Amino acid sequence: MGRPNRKGGARGSAWAAAALLLLLAPAAAGAAPKAVLWKRWLAHDPVSVLRVDHSPWAAFLSKFLTKGPEGINLLAYQAVGPGDARALSAYIARLEAVPVSRLRRAEQLAFWINLYNALTVRVVLDHLPVDSILEIGISPGWFSIGPWGKKLASVEGERLSLDDIEHRILRPIWRDPRIHYAVSCASAGCPNLALVPYTAGAADAMLTEGSRAYVNHPRGVRITPDGVVVSSIYHWYKADFGGTDAGVLAHLKKYVAPGLRKKLEEADGIYDHAYAWSLNLSPGRPASPRPKAPPGGAN
Repeated sequence: MGRPNRKGGARGSAWAAAALLLLLAPAAAGAAPKAVLWKRWLAHDPVSVLRVDHSPWAAFLSKFLTKGPEGINLLAYQAVGPGDARALSAYIARLEAVPVSRLRRAEQLAFWINLYNALTVRVVLDHLPVDSILEIGISPGWFSIGPWGKKLASVEGERLSLDDIEHRILRPIWRDPRIHYAVSCASAGCPNLALVPYTAGAADAMLTEGSRAYVNHPRGVRITPDGVVVSSIYHWYKADFGGTDAGVLAHLKKYVAPGLRKKLEEADGIYDHAYAWSLNLSPGRPASPRPKAPPGGAN
């Protein structure tokens, strides 16, 4: 696990140390939220012709998200003005009004991924300036950290957190490890926030593209003199990648380029894991506070 970059002298160091202790304890034991199905969201209509309009999200991404020189997609949070923030919240509000249970399964997949990512971006915008999403300590509970446990939206009368969407809907319903490459935690160490919205027709190809991009980037897997170092995602969610180091390596080999695949085949196992929690912020002036846009749903 990577340590978030944090400025601010003794106060910043104390915060970082406390956060590190909270994070290392569960991570060292391999703990992470389990995929526990919320059965209420199994409802779908296989013959539905309803479509969700994600064009406002496409416009936002086109304006503020770019591919950085190191292959990490970076978002210009500092450039998002009040009007842009209102447009993002309006898009989220429209998603909240969608009768998602009446969609076909492929349309639902795109819906949940885009909602998750849009909510993540909004929660960061609402708490600028921050160096890491870990600093947004709005989750309930004494030992909680980050925003993932906070109810941020309401769909079909159900209040939802980011954890609900990822661990109670996406992971248990689709049971596809590629989901981990689609949901963004606004950090340099996580898989890229996609440059375009997910859609029912493009989702499968985008999941595979996202898998390849991450696995073939050093933050996904790299070979060091000591051995193979992988992203902490494969440690926290090992159960989704076969449940063992061998299962993780087998998953990686599906997507790595030939040269890296040969090195993985020669490896004895996984040596270590790491993660960078610094914000996926594009270069430019530091992010600064701005007036919050009206919320797009239950907060």
